[in-house]
Amino acid sequence: MPGMPSSTTPTRFAYLGPEGTFAEAALRTAVASSEGTRYPRPSVPAALAAVRSGDADAALVPLENSVEGSVPATMDGLADGPALVITREVFLDVSFVLAVRPGTDLAGVRSVASHPHALAQTAGRLAELFPGLAPLPVASTAGAAAAVAAGEFDAAVCAPIAAERYGLAALVEDLADNPGAVTRFVLVEPAGALPAPTGNDKTSLVAVVGDRTGALLELLSEFAVRGISLTRIESRPTRQRLGVYSFSLDCEGHIADRRVGEALAALHRVCDDVRFLGSYARTDGRDNKPVPGTAADPAFAEAEEWLAGIRGGD
Repeated sequence: MPGMPSSTTPTRFAYLGPEGTFAEAALRTAVASSEGTRYPRPSVPAALAAVRSGDADAALVPLENSVEGSVPATMDGLADGPALVITREVFLDVSFVLAVRPGTDLAGVRSVASHPHALAQTAGRLAELFPGLAPLPVASTAGAAAAVAAGEFDAAVCAPIAAERYGLAALVEDLADNPGAVTRFVLVEPAGALPAPTGNDKTSLVAVVGDRTGALLELLSEFAVRGISLTRIESRPTRQRLGVYSFSLDCEGHIADRRVGEALAALHRVCDDVRFLGSYARTDGRDNKPVPGTAADPAFAEAEEWLAGIRGGD
């Protein structure tokens, strides 16, 4: 039932691996090591599949980065397949180092590898350090660190935790072009009971709109007329045909709030499809905007009583 706390606490956590990724660092901040077992998975789809198959109780995966934007693998993985819900969000400050085998200097670096997002966030510094060198994309930052330790590459752009995990030295620290970057991770579990409202919550969903005039305006209007602020909205192709898109969005409030529940019910009516992705506590350091009096739960309750009275002949 929406608004009720989960009946079981996850004890088996999958995350985007291998060991030493930013995802592992984020999981450390969210769940104490004594609270469960961690299982690295080679990709976001693999981490989500572990939850869907029952091999894990929950998975921590990256959703968006303040510099590079959203992670398509996560957005698509939540939109497709058996339903999963977000139960928690985790924000992690992203700090990159250039990790090398001990004893390697800048002149000895002839190859650099990392995840494409990490390479994009450090492209400027890498070009300054290694003019003419083309960095190599790999599946993860930690995987790049492991490959350096194995002698496959000379250097990796990775998290400090990865350099430590694989016995590498941080040749250059604070490598990012834009210091202060943050990645938002989400903890996802099988659909079921939801975290209880806290009064400062987010709700996430995916809505598919038809190829017709005003379809997106209809979607947005359902939130606007109820005084609900959106904190994120992005379009993704549905892979059906050109002109049909899904919109991944976050809004303020919990589905247990009447205004949010009513908005989602309205979307179910006007959209081709709606997938609820969870209601959970907001942890980005911001507070939801004050709810207008006409959008507060008591106002909805009074309006429902008034309508019921009319329908009953009063």
